[in-house]
Amino acid sequence: MADYLLAIDQGTTSSRAILFDRGGNIVSIAQREFPQHFPRDGWIEHDPEAIWASVVATCREAIETAGVSLERIAGIGITNQRETTLLWDRATGEPLYNAIVWQDRRTADLCQRLREQGHDESVQARSGLLIDPYFSATKLAWLLDNTDGARARAERGELAFGTVDSFLLWRLTGGREHATDATNASRTMLFNIHTQQWDEELLALFQIPASLLPEVRDSSDDFGMCDAQWLGAELPIAGVVGDQQAALVGQACFEPGMGKSTYGTGCFMIVNTGDTPAVSRNRLLTTVAYRLKGRTTYAIEGSIFVAGAAVQWLRDGLKLFHHAAETEALAKETRDGHSVYLVPAFTGLGAPHWDPKARGAIFGLTRDTGIAEIVAAGLQAVCYQTRDLQACMSDDMGVPPGTLRVDGGMVANGWLVQFLADMLGVQVDRPTVLETTALGAAYMAGLRLGWYRDLNEIAELWRCEREFLPSMPEAERDRLYRGWLEAVERVKSGV
Repeated sequence: MADYLLAIDQGTTSSRAILFDRGGNIVSIAQREFPQHFPRDGWIEHDPEAIWASVVATCREAIETAGVSLERIAGIGITNQRETTLLWDRATGEPLYNAIVWQDRRTADLCQRLREQGHDESVQARSGLLIDPYFSATKLAWLLDNTDGARARAERGELAFGTVDSFLLWRLTGGREHATDATNASRTMLFNIHTQQWDEELLALFQIPASLLPEVRDSSDDFGMCDAQWLGAELPIAGVVGDQQAALVGQACFEPGMGKSTYGTGCFMIVNTGDTPAVSRNRLLTTVAYRLKGRTTYAIEGSIFVAGAAVQWLRDGLKLFHHAAETEALAKETRDGHSVYLVPAFTGLGAPHWDPKARGAIFGLTRDTGIAEIVAAGLQAVCYQTRDLQACMSDDMGVPPGTLRVDGGMVANGWLVQFLADMLGVQVDRPTVLETTALGAAYMAGLRLGWYRDLNEIAELWRCEREFLPSMPEAERDRLYRGWLEAVERVKSGV
């Protein structure tokens, strides 16, 4: 009898492997960071081999730490950083270039030209997305045009494109599977979210040969077998889902109107809209929440490019502290209502501004400003940006989102979550299991493998660790937020 599921959570700065039991509890966890490469201003790359090595190593470590036999592992679920783009040789599996990370801004000028040519409305109508360097399409076009011989080889069918999930599937299955799921496909800007097919007009617009593309499957599906050479035994891969949609599943947001916000490298707020692909008036994204048995559930999403990455910058760039866990104590030292604002537009601004040329800044410094105030401003920036998204979603949906479920590494910081509740003016729930992204991947695999009858059974497993209720006076909340909006206006590029 198999008792465990292995979840691979391949993120922007690290890879994790987590063993879960049937109740969604963590049995063991392994994590490894890997290098970030910044070859030019606004460019961010990963070495695909470093990603691959970190995934294999963490899977082996998680299994070894748990001390369980491979026979007791039912299968594997994969979740991944979305939009990050890879191109590899179909014969050898060797990447032609580094992975271009979702945060990368190198195609900003191309996106601007496409918008000026009037393509934005058509692209949004088909893909649910706005034309922006964030998504995979222009990254892939850049790879084809800037890697020696790539476009000719792609036309001959010699190359394969994929987001990180597809690359891992290819490697884990020895090149037998070139596939993705509907959630990841919906983030490429090449996929029609209404027909659930790769879109011929979008492929033509971005000049992408169809032969490059993976097969699109449900989020809970048969994705082949992991070769025994990697983990010691063949294991079925039964779930693939993009990281933010995986967190939506892990948070059991299965009813329309339910939403979650994940605080990792970036921040992503998603609200389930059911079988209706809601169109935003406020430059939010329409995306696939998950697809099960051919039935698509949609969501509306706001994407913030920098959240935990700001804390990482404060730690590694400014060296204001040694460990992220120190930020809570530092923030508690600040006086109420301090006037420091950090706008972390290190890679431009995401929703609702979509300004790829904006750059970060700190405002409101005075002689009594110290490390604590700057650190607190970095944490508060995440909350202010979430309120930006909340306001847009309230307008789009006609009603404000209710109780928000939060997850990701940053929400271990109770000061941050309380400020978030204060800034949003709603209850914020922190679950018992914070690794909801990996948990969502495990649940998708568990559905396919017969562990769970349906989503209702999964929803019953969700547990709240702590409720955070707003306590800040409304006038103070609004005053602080006005200061944030003024700071954001000052970093915009005017694009």
